[in-house]
Amino acid sequence: MSSGRRGGLSSSERSELWQRWRHGQSLSEIARALDRGPTTVRKVVASTGGFTRPPRLRSPRVLSLAEREEISRGISAGSTATQIAAQLDRAPSTVCREISRNGGRGSYRAAVADSEAWQRACRPKLCKLAAVGCLRRAVAEKLRLDWSPEQISGWLEQAFPDDARMHVSHETIYRSLFIQARGVLKKELIGHLRSKRVMRQSRNASITGQHRGQIVDAVTIRERPAEVADRAVPGHWEGDLIGGSDNSYIATLVERHSRFTMLVKVRAKDTESVVSALSRQVRKLPTELRRSLTWDRGLEMAHHKAFTVATDVKVYFCDPKSPWQRGTNENTNRLLRQYYPKCSDLSEHSQSRLNQVALRLNQRPRKTLDFKTPADTLQASLR
Repeated sequence: MSSGRRGGLSSSERSELWQRWRHGQSLSEIARALDRGPTTVRKVVASTGGFTRPPRLRSPRVLSLAEREEISRGISAGSTATQIAAQLDRAPSTVCREISRNGGRGSYRAAVADSEAWQRACRPKLCKLAAVGCLRRAVAEKLRLDWSPEQISGWLEQAFPDDARMHVSHETIYRSLFIQARGVLKKELIGHLRSKRVMRQSRNASITGQHRGQIVDAVTIRERPAEVADRAVPGHWEGDLIGGSDNSYIATLVERHSRFTMLVKVRAKDTESVVSALSRQVRKLPTELRRSLTWDRGLEMAHHKAFTVATDVKVYFCDPKSPWQRGTNENTNRLLRQYYPKCSDLSEHSQSRLNQVALRLNQRPRKTLDFKTPADTLQASLR
């Protein structure tokens, strides 16, 4: 009932978090919307295994705060418990117990009594798998055989049609796996799930809802020429966006041969803004430095064909969730966080300022280049 912060999020922020999660937004999208780090959001979601907790409701049978305030006023006026009970249309025993369990007539405070009653009402209830041992053992046995929770649930209904104790929903099985605090199913059983997830996704989560995998005619990194992989020829780039607060972004481009870095100011994350900004920057390069660009599966490069037409640079896309396939860019992005911390507003930086930071990186000796600078290495390759 507290409105203060807990785990870095206020009650209103936590409510918004779960609302967005139920609508299928990813952890990254929620973190950007709340202007919080993804780790903070993930901890909150992981604490319940990705399941949204149902809102707690006060039973109409119990005393309300207004009734407790009436009890407090009755005590102050010197009324007896019977008289107070008559005014509330409650049993005298109910009023007597309320007063005695909250300090007696001399110490009774309505707000304190109501808060403590709310806390006392939290009585953990054993889930079905914890209460029925034979059911728990049957579920664990089938999980070890790599059966899905839905298959197990369906099989139990057919195997034990007349025994309701042996019926359990697949959602209950997932809850017992993902919420280890229940102490029902061992964590090792998660490894038998096909997805290997450790949290339950929202029912509304989908590729469509999260804008993934919608890049038309994407050319996979597996079709990239061998000369890109061995870094012998300059002109092959890796790219990505780094994000800040208020949906602000900077595009980063790193040349694989020399580790030369370019930073590009982008107005927004939409594909029109990103492709337009990148095209303007890449067209300034010499022709021999415009060979290929490797990008992740972000929808910001959905218009990759327009980029290729404008720059004559072929775009290759990494496999989903494979950041190591553009490891040079990932490493550079970590270096850039020294200048652009997470949760800072990246829209404040002009292109001129971005060029200054890129120059500082390009004039920094790199161990991987035998302590030569990216700028010198790139210049040498063009001679």
